[in-house]
Amino acid sequence: MRTAIVVGAGIGGVTAAVALRRCGWRVTVLERAPELGEVGAGISVWPSAVAVLEGLGVKGVEKASVRAKPAGMRKPDGRWVVGAAELGVEIPVMIHRAQLHDLITAEFGNPAAESGGVTVCTGYEVVDVQQDRDGVVVNGELRADLLVAADGVRSVIRQGLYPDYQGPRYSGVSAFRGIADVAVDDGGGETWGRGQLFGFARLIDGRFYWYGTANQPPGTTGEPTAFTSWHEPIPQLISATETVLQNDIYDLTLPLVPFVQGRIVLLGDAAHAMTPYLGRGACSAIEDAGALARHLESTPDLTAALTAYDAERRPATTKLVKRSRSIGRLSQTENKLLCTLRDGVFRIGGKLMSLRART
Repeated sequence: MRTAIVVGAGIGGVTAAVALRRCGWRVTVLERAPELGEVGAGISVWPSAVAVLEGLGVKGVEKASVRAKPAGMRKPDGRWVVGAAELGVEIPVMIHRAQLHDLITAEFGNPAAESGGVTVCTGYEVVDVQQDRDGVVVNGELRADLLVAADGVRSVIRQGLYPDYQGPRYSGVSAFRGIADVAVDDGGGETWGRGQLFGFARLIDGRFYWYGTANQPPGTTGEPTAFTSWHEPIPQLISATETVLQNDIYDLTLPLVPFVQGRIVLLGDAAHAMTPYLGRGACSAIEDAGALARHLESTPDLTAALTAYDAERRPATTKLVKRSRSIGRLSQTENKLLCTLRDGVFRIGGKLMSLRART
């Protein structure tokens, strides 16, 4: 039986572990944190990622979540710019990140069972990775045929493979996130201001996931007070939040490095960390895992399979990194004239889409 080590137990890492296990690999997951789990708030799971999870046997994604109601884009004073239905956009499945993580890890199985399962080692920090023609060795003690680096935007493994690569790039934006337990009858969506953005969506248990972004230097801490003067229910959501998370937003420098070097594979943020404006970061990691398993299963030769994985995923995710970065520049602009032009373009585009749908 072929063996794999997955470094990092975030959404991408655990999905890769399940995908490889279903391909017949013996999988070990190494996680630096003392416990297996996810932190954070809500997450949007788009249809392509839902399809991958269903194909891997992950059950309950639809049942444990709710689809976002049709919403759209507003101004800070509450005036609508355009509705999501007019733009003809897809509607993702909304779920708490920890819930999704639990649903995926439920498919790990029992490592002691006859059919095998995923072995998890928490509190394990990877400091050294070496590879030869026959496999990969981690910290001089763990050997496997393949290593999947899912260790995030500041990937130690990626840095070791490509020491000259610049890596993470600060976007100029910090994000606030929270979960509000409040009774609000609103379809959600996003509100775009000048250099600021706020979005929210309902989760399965009736609570709301919200996020806000602001232009500021890296390392600047604060509170999302700027949004308390925006339209309802934004102030209500913020005031009903017990814990507000704040994170500076980084993506990876373009061009992205190759996702494969020898028997080491980059996956998720380690390969293509992107800004959150498309809501596709975790979904892309899930799709990475599905593609990796598909190529390994269909192509017996390991080198050929990994080459095919890189050829499929690197161009696709490069486009997403670029597109998300562009949307971020548009949504975070502080120029009053550009904001007016931006909103007008969205309004006209929405009306045209709506008319096209009726013909």
